[in-house]
Amino acid sequence: MSQLFGLVPAGQPVITEPTTVHSPTSFIYSIPPSGPKPFSHIVVFLLPNITLPPNHAAAIHLLTPPTNPGSSFDSTFLGALGHGKASAIFKLSNDTSSGGVAIGISVEPEAAVAQKMEALAARETSKALVPAAGGAVQQGGPTTLQLAQRIISNAFNFLSSYSGTTGPGGVEVVPIKAFEQWWKKFESRVRSDPTFLERDV
Repeated sequence: MSQLFGLVPAGQPVITEPTTVHSPTSFIYSIPPSGPKPFSHIVVFLLPNITLPPNHAAAIHLLTPPTNPGSSFDSTFLGALGHGKASAIFKLSNDTSSGGVAIGISVEPEAAVAQKMEALAARETSKALVPAAGGAVQQGGPTTLQLAQRIISNAFNFLSSYSGTTGPGGVEVVPIKAFEQWWKKFESRVRSDPTFLERDV
């Protein structure tokens, strides 16, 4: 079974069929050029009713044309999906998103993926401190924690309007339909403006 993951480049249709299947745990998804309006973000998610094997995670790589002759492609680790994290949004560099790229996904032991995540976190930390004019240091874009807080805040503000119904023990409950409405609205905004979470709100 090769259809395990779905990809949504911002502004493009969902992709579920891999272009190349290297093995039952290794896939490549080619993304065609996006035309005059390049995309800068891509959503990767597990398809419904798909679960990863125990103690395994999915490593997500950006594949670009090789800089050294003889290589098949250059690979940049973007992040991972795992148990408790069935989807993620990844930002691509502007110089790769317009000319057609590929995403490689490999299912690997969690320990191996954790090492890649640690290395990625270290790189992001070093990039977050950008030297400014005069030798000062300025902060880069929002951190993963800040992005998560903004998503949660967005959901809370929307769902709080549905509060008021109480369940057993007097606990407030929110209908699942309300969450589905929030998700559709949130997904639509991500498609139309993928960078809105990066701006202060």
